[in-house]
Amino acid sequence: MAENLEPQGDLRLVYAQQRRRLLLWRGIAIAALIVTCGVLFAPRHAGPPADAIARFEIKGIISDRVKPQLDAIARAGRDPHIQGLLLVIDSPGGGVTGGVAIHDAIAAFAARKPVAVSMQGVAASAGYMIAVPAQRIFAYPSTITGSIGVIMVRPDASALLGRIGVTTDTITSGPMKDQSQPFVALKPEGRVMLQGIVDDLFDQFVTMVSKGRHRSVDEIRQLADGRPYTGRQAVPLHLIDQIGNEEQATQWLKTQIANGKDLPVRELPLRKSDKFFWERVYHKFGGDWSGVTEAIEQITAYQKLDGAVAILPR
Repeated sequence: MAENLEPQGDLRLVYAQQRRRLLLWRGIAIAALIVTCGVLFAPRHAGPPADAIARFEIKGIISDRVKPQLDAIARAGRDPHIQGLLLVIDSPGGGVTGGVAIHDAIAAFAARKPVAVSMQGVAASAGYMIAVPAQRIFAYPSTITGSIGVIMVRPDASALLGRIGVTTDTITSGPMKDQSQPFVALKPEGRVMLQGIVDDLFDQFVTMVSKGRHRSVDEIRQLADGRPYTGRQAVPLHLIDQIGNEEQATQWLKTQIANGKDLPVRELPLRKSDKFFWERVYHKFGGDWSGVTEAIEQITAYQKLDGAVAILPR
C-alpha cells in the first residue's frame, strides 16, 4: 500500500513545482505588460524648457481636416520659448479649405515671430499657398512650385446611364440644386454657377500670394494660369526668395532672432490621438513597416478631397 502512495506523492510534488513555475511566468508577463504600458502612456517628465526654433513639416496631400496641424502651429505661437518656425514643405497641394486654414495659421505665427520655408521636391498649389506668409522662402533649383490655381472636377455620368436604360428624376427646391450631382447633365447656367465658385476661390488664392509676396495682384494674376515653375524659374518671378536647402533656411532664420546663432531646432509634434494600441507602439518606437501606414493615410486623404481643390495633378 505504501508503495502505491509514494508515486502519487511524487506526482503531487511535480504538479506543485509546475504550478509555481506557471505563476512565476504569469507574474513576469504581467510585470512586463505594466512596464510597457508605463513607457507608452506615462507622461514624459522633461527638463526645464529652453529656447528653440520649431521645425514643422507638411508632407503629402493637404486634406481639409487639419485641426492637429492648426493646433500645433498655434501652440508654438503661444510658447514663449519658441523663437521662430522652420516650415518644411513637400506637398503637391490638396483641399482649398485645408490650405487656407494652414495659410492663415502660418500668417498669424509670422505676425509675431519669424518664419522661413524650405521647399523640398514639390511645394505647389495649396502647398505653395501655405508658404507665402513666410518672411523668406528657400527652394532647390529642381523644386516644383507655383501652380497657382483651383480646379473642380464635376463628373457627368448621365449619358452613360442613358445608354443602359437608367433615367433619373430630381426634385429640387431650385434650378441649381442638382447641378453638382454626377447623374444629372450639366446645364449652361450650372456651369456658370460652378465657374463662379472656382473664380472666387482663385481670387482668394491670388490675394494671399499678392499679400504674402508683396507683389501687385495684377502681377501675380499674370503668373497664375495654373502652370508650375521650377525653383530656379520662381526666383526671378518673385514667387520664392532664393535657392537653398533646409540648412541654409535654418541659418537665415537664426539671423532674424536676437541671440539666435546657437538656438537648437526642435520638431513640433502633432498631438494626434492614436486609435489603436499598435499605432501607439508604432509612433513610440518609430518603425517603418515599409511605409504602409503613411501610404494608407495619403490614399485616404486623396479620396477625401471633395469639391474645389488646389493641387498639382500627377
